Amino acid sequence: MPFAEKIVPPYARIAAELRRRIADGALAPGDRVPSTRRIAQEWNVALATAAKVLTTLRQEGLAEARPRVGTVVAGPGGGPARTAPGGPARTPEKAAPAHDRELTRERVVRAAVELADSEGLAALAMRGVAARLGVAAMSPYRHVNSKEDLVFLMADAVLAKAVYPQGAPAGRRSRLELGARTLWELHRAHPWLAQIGPLTRPLAVPSLIAYSEWMLAALDGHGLAPATMLDLNTLLYSYIQGTAVHLEREARAAGATGLTGEQWVDSQAAAYGALVASGRFPTFAKVLGSLGEEGYDLRIDAMFELGLTSMLDGLTALVEGAGRTRP
Repeated sequence: MPFAEKIVPPYARIAAELRRRIADGALAPGDRVPSTRRIAQEWNVALATAAKVLTTLRQEGLAEARPRVGTVVAGPGGGPARTAPGGPARTPEKAAPAHDRELTRERVVRAAVELADSEGLAALAMRGVAARLGVAAMSPYRHVNSKEDLVFLMADAVLAKAVYPQGAPAGRRSRLELGARTLWELHRAHPWLAQIGPLTRPLAVPSLIAYSEWMLAALDGHGLAPATMLDLNTLLYSYIQGTAVHLEREARAAGATGLTGEQWVDSQAAAYGALVASGRFPTFAKVLGSLGEEGYDLRIDAMFELGLTSMLDGLTALVEGAGRTRP
């Protein structure tokens, strides 16, 4: 490659291709533009690069974000500014101040949750939320102070969807199981929820405290020390969070590599075959060999069920032991 040749960044190259599709009519006004995950998969780039592609198109006025729809091709006059080939960007004739006036904290949070659900927490940015709502970039700041505050509100809104019945299930184990499954379903629906913070720095989110209230009430009155009750509550929560964290990691890996989980495993077949044939890991080789041609399929929901049952079995024995030693 000649040294004088300009190196085009991947995001610019992809944006140029999408511009061509819009110009050719392959993507018409109102059509959905590929999401960040789709761009990452199609062009084998990172999610951050894919997000930059969509940001570029929005800034040029070629695309706009619509609530509950995603990013679409802008119609005539749409977007913040449209760049004519070889000319300066022009400002649309009509602004949309009414959108800003109608903006509420609830709408900002809802749009942020939708964005994180579809593109992951790493792609969440105040500008992206504003674009999704079709308002000025700084408008969300009138309702939330920062991205950190926004994540707090998002977590509270999502966790508030948990429904705990007024009449507690009969039995300690049934109550703990219901609480754990309820939290797991929320993480399944919103994978970014597992990314909100480390276990050692829990957020003081009211709806998360409501979950702890439910779980601690199941452990109360069985002779357990207060610190042990809190440890067990945290242990169950960390199991759910620790399992769910792989949901978004898998989505990011699929976007970055362009491979599904099954395709990635298939690509590693030769490496695993060499390890098995090496003779260094006899038990590993025996277990894999006993699976036959079907092999092993890691099913995360089934693994969660196995782990939850094992934890509740062990916790039951611990609580019953504490009850027998109580004076």
